[in-house]
Amino acid sequence: MRPADRSYLESHEWARLDGDVVTVGITDFAVEQLGELVYLDLPDEGRKLDKGEVFGEVESVKAVSDLLAPVAGEVVEVHSSLADELEDLQQDPMEKGWLLKIRVADGQSALAGLLDAAAYEGLVAEEH
Repeated sequence: MRPADRSYLESHEWARLDGDVVTVGITDFAVEQLGELVYLDLPDEGRKLDKGEVFGEVESVKAVSDLLAPVAGEVVEVHSSLADELEDLQQDPMEKGWLLKIRVADGQSALAGLLDAAAYEGLVAEEH
């Protein structure tokens, strides 16, 4: 079971709210599907994102996948060292492999419409 302290997108990003900041990453399922990761492109701090907007990409030996913002807000922190240390993303995408942090206007409503852990598990089961 994926952690229940976060919300999920059907495109396999996760979002964890802490106050008015949402930490964003990709799920272990996404990493498993991609295979060996070779490149990561993340936005600059200060960039404003709309919910659902492409904010970067992750590339593996198999495919290139767009990364989608689960919430609207301003990028306040980017895990910039991750591009040089892809093993953290490969081995621990749900914790050490977080991608960025977005400040949102209203945390609870920002996560509206995202999947909870149980719904995401159902989605993953269908895709397996």
